[in-house]
Amino acid sequence: MWKWRAEQPKAVVVIVHGAMEHHGRYAELGDKWTANGYHVVMGDLPGHGTSSRNRGHIDSFQEYIDEVLHWIEEAQRERLPVFLLGHSMGGLIVIRTLQETHIPVAGVILSSPCLGVVAQPPAYLRAASRILNRVMPRLRVASNLTVEMATRNKEIRDQMENDSLYLRKVSVRWYSELVKGIALAHTKQHRFPNVPLLLMQACEDKIVDKSTVRTWFDTLKINEKTYKEWDKCYHELFNEYERDEIFAMAYRFTEAHIKEK
Repeated sequence: MWKWRAEQPKAVVVIVHGAMEHHGRYAELGDKWTANGYHVVMGDLPGHGTSSRNRGHIDSFQEYIDEVLHWIEEAQRERLPVFLLGHSMGGLIVIRTLQETHIPVAGVILSSPCLGVVAQPPAYLRAASRILNRVMPRLRVASNLTVEMATRNKEIRDQMENDSLYLRKVSVRWYSELVKGIALAHTKQHRFPNVPLLLMQACEDKIVDKSTVRTWFDTLKINEKTYKEWDKCYHELFNEYERDEIFAMAYRFTEAHIKEK
């Protein structure tokens, strides 16, 4: 777990990264939050970054939930309002964590949350994965996610290509648990707590199916929710050319809910 500390903090943001990546990719975003008076708490999810030798593998999605709860508990020690920011699979983890625990937070920001994927494997591969999940759960296969799918930003693409911590392969069990996690996020939608929500979705997302994201959002029954679709943007909103505008919207959201406290 890592922390970025603000000089005069008014709240804490817990950032949960997406699949294949790690906390180091969020250094610039972390600096933006601290410059504006927010502590940041973040870590590498199990099987990602430097967290484990079992790179690209988990036995259960619950491992992600347990890890994020640890980060939230650390943030709560500051005795300041706590906001959760989850990108892609990190957004899915935030959703599932809140559905299962209802841990109190001041607000939630979701960036292109993984509530469905654009390219499903063929039916025969899905069937094979169910068998392999039982007999060879640690078998790792190529993710087939390319840097070109992630962002239009060429500088970020080059960084990803040269990032030794960026995952290229994931296990059969990892894929199975991701699919289960997505299904539960939809079937247990009624368990999402009544907390302020800002959901920002990439309009030209090549990874997450934005139609499933919008369906989940539209049917969510909470008092305060905001949906913003960013035109032209690819999946990694906080790395796109519009990232300053995107951060500004997230910042306005947190500021509004600090003032309400």
